[in-house]
Amino acid sequence: MGRETGAGEIHRLDETTVRQIAAGEVVERPASAVKELVENAIDAGASRVRVAVSGGGSEGITVSDDGQGMTARALRQAVQEHTTSKLGDIGDLEAGVGTLGFRGEALYAIGGVARLEIRSRTPDSDRGAAITVDSGTVGDVEPVGCPVGTTVEISDLFGSVPARRKYLKQDATEFAHINRIVSGYALANPACAIRLEHDGNETFGTPGRGDLTETLLAVYGREVAESVISVDAESEGPLDRVEGLVSDPETTRSSRAYLTVLVNGRLVTDSTMREAIVEAYGRQLAPDRYPFAVLSLQVDPQTVDVNVHPRKLRVRYDRPEAAARQVRDAVQAALGEAGILRSSAPRGKSAPEVVALDPGTTAPSGAPEAQSDGTETAEESADGAPPATPQTPPDGTGGGLEAASDGDETTSDPAAGASHASAESTEEHPPAEAPAGPVARQTQTTLQGEDARLAARFDRLPDMRVLGQAHETYILAETEAGLVMIDQHAADERVNYERLRASFDGATTSQRLAEPVTVELTAVESAAFDAWVGALERLGFEAERADERSVLVRSVPGVVAETVGATLIRDLLSDLLADERTAAETVEAIADELLADLACHPSITGNTSLTEGSVTALLEALDACEEPWACPHGRPVVIQLDSAEIEARFERDYPGHGG
Repeated sequence: MGRETGAGEIHRLDETTVRQIAAGEVVERPASAVKELVENAIDAGASRVRVAVSGGGSEGITVSDDGQGMTARALRQAVQEHTTSKLGDIGDLEAGVGTLGFRGEALYAIGGVARLEIRSRTPDSDRGAAITVDSGTVGDVEPVGCPVGTTVEISDLFGSVPARRKYLKQDATEFAHINRIVSGYALANPACAIRLEHDGNETFGTPGRGDLTETLLAVYGREVAESVISVDAESEGPLDRVEGLVSDPETTRSSRAYLTVLVNGRLVTDSTMREAIVEAYGRQLAPDRYPFAVLSLQVDPQTVDVNVHPRKLRVRYDRPEAAARQVRDAVQAALGEAGILRSSAPRGKSAPEVVALDPGTTAPSGAPEAQSDGTETAEESADGAPPATPQTPPDGTGGGLEAASDGDETTSDPAAGASHASAESTEEHPPAEAPAGPVARQTQTTLQGEDARLAARFDRLPDMRVLGQAHETYILAETEAGLVMIDQHAADERVNYERLRASFDGATTSQRLAEPVTVELTAVESAAFDAWVGALERLGFEAERADERSVLVRSVPGVVAETVGATLIRDLLSDLLADERTAAETVEAIADELLADLACHPSITGNTSLTEGSVTALLEALDACEEPWACPHGRPVVIQLDSAEIEARFERDYPGHGG
């Protein structure tokens, strides 16, 4: 698995070149081995690649291709340290690497921690060659019958290093890493038919006809494939071209794992470029939601350094900020051309009206008036039901907050909020401009309509007097010791979590759906379903397979039945796989962490104006929590700034500036 082109025959790199290579541990988990072997197959010019995995990779891995293959002599060289055909010397490394592999470490490193069997045959040979490496011991090359190309079989992975084996995660998690690697390279190479199998079952198979949308359909499913928008942009900057596919703002997941970035065909983990993709959507994405994307960045190999990460997962660009702008602009232009980018609406919500802050004045035109109980008025629902109050519903769900809106129906699901925002609504009710001068203190009221301008008394939180909202995201308040800022989303998330935890209380609570809902899954989500179905049932889901790539959901957790739909099961599967769990962790621990994730969905978001009563209600609910200082994911809820710190920042101790 390595081609005899480019720099020539497989040979050992000289010491000068070896010292310049950012070498590191190649095999830290099964996915590491799969990555190296798939890259070798693609470098070998394969049109078909098959990856078969047993037991999450720890029990066996087979990667076969129909590439150029290796001669007996090349095969003997390939399993040695720092041997490659892709680099000649340090000059080739400095000039820019055009292949995926170049360090000559993969087969040597894999053979050092596993039993490795390789069979390979070149097109001009009537028979192949085979070699075995067992925990560093290299056997003889022997003739063997085999098809053109290379097949690598790995068994007894980490058998010689049991300390490394004990750090492996559950099979489902390890296979998820493999799945993402193979999926990424399948999307990077639509002209190559790539097939992934797990325990004898096909996870996905791409047709290899060169159509990226067709490939994406095989990996992510029809729902995602039908939502994508084409990106193709050339502009001045370090990148020659940005092309690929991105999903619309309504087709998202709770994880960045589906943001695929390729640099000259190389799969990389690039947080800067991922963030540039998300930024391109502006405020059209709901908070903590991320689109699907497959973006290929074409760049002059001489201007990008691929030799900066031990596992070749990152690259260094010439002018990275400019490169990120090119990516953002390319995605933004594509969304604009598709007519779905609306810059006037805040992220995840319809554009809210500005709440009046001047005490004793009426609300601005179009804003809801305050009732005597301190809550905002709202239009009655179509069935004549009265508007909801910030108080907790009888089932214990919801965040206990109301956002001041432009009259459109609101939803507690952030994703739904994004999907229902329309250009028409923002034109009819444009957001009011904030006053140019200093803003008077906000008049706060309790849920009972009592004046709360004096400092509110709390048990756990410091006593405070609320001054208002900052950036429609943070509550700003005055205390005897100084100032506090409260993240409204994190606060409501804590409140929701403790309500969910109390409702759940270790018991399965389900609400049956009126009609079963079929939920389509991606390849990695589908592979995870069987492994985690027990944990899902423990939470209150009743679901079964409808086919290989979808599940039929009959019941959902009762604690979130009114705020979250059956599609939540997809996010939970992705979250389970991303959390690096060990087999020793209990279902109860898993359930607790998933409740923390569930608490996020109905929580009030940033960029949301709150009524005066809602602010007070949130603080009272937060004060009633057992742990009000952090959200269930560990982010701070309250930040305190004491008077001494504030005075120091303003240099009030400077001579002549007292008072």
